[in-house]
Amino acid sequence: MTINQKIPSTFSFDVASVPTDLFIGGKWVPGSTGKRLDVIDPSTGALIAAVADASIEDAMQAVRAAHEAGPGWAATAPRTRSEILRRCYELMIERKEMLAELISLENGKALGDAQGEVTYAAEFFRWFSEEAVRLNGEVSTAPSGANKIVVQHQPIGVAVLVTPWNFPAAMATRKIGPALAAGCTCVLKPATETPLTAYVLAALYAEAGVPDGVVNVITTSRSGAAVSAMLHDPRVRKLSFTGSTEVGRKLLHEAADTVISCSMELGGNAPFIVFDDADLDAAIEGAMIAKMRNGGEACTAANRFYVQKGIAAAFSAKLAERMGAMKVGPGYDRATQCGPLINQSAVDRIAGLLADATSRGATILTGGEPIKREGFYFPPTVIGNVARDAEIGREEIFGPVAAITVFDTEEEAITAANDTEYGLIAYVFTRDLSRGFRVSERLESGMIGLNRGLASDPAAPFGGVKQSGLGREGAHHGIMEFCETKYIAVTW
Repeated sequence: MTINQKIPSTFSFDVASVPTDLFIGGKWVPGSTGKRLDVIDPSTGALIAAVADASIEDAMQAVRAAHEAGPGWAATAPRTRSEILRRCYELMIERKEMLAELISLENGKALGDAQGEVTYAAEFFRWFSEEAVRLNGEVSTAPSGANKIVVQHQPIGVAVLVTPWNFPAAMATRKIGPALAAGCTCVLKPATETPLTAYVLAALYAEAGVPDGVVNVITTSRSGAAVSAMLHDPRVRKLSFTGSTEVGRKLLHEAADTVISCSMELGGNAPFIVFDDADLDAAIEGAMIAKMRNGGEACTAANRFYVQKGIAAAFSAKLAERMGAMKVGPGYDRATQCGPLINQSAVDRIAGLLADATSRGATILTGGEPIKREGFYFPPTVIGNVARDAEIGREEIFGPVAAITVFDTEEEAITAANDTEYGLIAYVFTRDLSRGFRVSERLESGMIGLNRGLASDPAAPFGGVKQSGLGREGAHHGIMEFCETKYIAVTW
């Protein structure tokens, strides 16, 4: 394994100790292809490690391991499953610093953001450890009085979990936690850009007492073919995917062939609406969180800023001042507030969106040009006077760019906010709670941050409407995504 020599010596762990093979049936397996996939440090562009490249046969072996472990795990007492999940939580919190450093290394996010992710990710294990013992059924009398109606919630079976690179810990635990709590086994396929976190956590789950085969982890350069093969295996009964709407549509087509239950957390295009009566300082703080958490590389990131005319100049100037003052640098530099993007393609894409916006009359208030240094950097950027037809308002930016459009009336803001195929989250800032709830109810979005720049919570149902997804993660809803409801008509 090749180590990036620029990794700080202050790291609390040895990068060479990180597992890089497939994790199947409780064993580390090099993979049948004999090939390796490079993992790059976005802060420098240097090679960190090379992980195993799974074949289709390896993916099938992972499904087989999950299937064989399924009956035993489903029969495990809920309290036992609960205690194992609780131990996963405890170990993650104990190793918070090490996990944050690893996430920052392979993902590029600022260390503070990475620490926040570890806490958030671990919380899914604590929450679902509690849900594991509260998967209650129902008993009622049929209206006719002829029999009793008994309803049970049983584990759905083997689940394929596909996660993105932007939250390598949290996107996995948000799925693994409820799957294990429900009594399901799983195969996790993390993004090849950030696989190291998934492998370190796989070892942690085993240490916490998760039995062999209950959680399997594979990385592959043939993601489409491997996932397709797993979805066409009759032993697989669940797909939980977080990623782009484009890929999600394709997976839904694949899943239709075998009528697999699907949970899809797809793309977003979040509007951030600021009314004239908003508390300006609170709106700016909310904007900094909603836009710059994870450097804007989040499906919940504020994408389109709609600011009412009376407050627009002050809001724009203050946001530009705050974002322009952020320190940009390697994610694992403790002084960094905004790390690099994930790769050069991301930098080029954002530069293209800005070029289109400025060609349509938008003005750059701060930032605007890629930073020329090793690694993949784009500065925090604010643009004003963004035209309604600009690409930056139609696509998910996935980077540190705030695009501001001015509006006059409440109706105008709602219409503009809903003018998208997406509907994951929206943000509203106003001192008038009557207006806040009125607007929130009319916004076509699965989640609303009302006078808040952060809405994600393991105890809340996370998910979108329209082409932002199907189903919910977190809350009690999350465990139900991994259950089949069985009705028994009985006479006694």
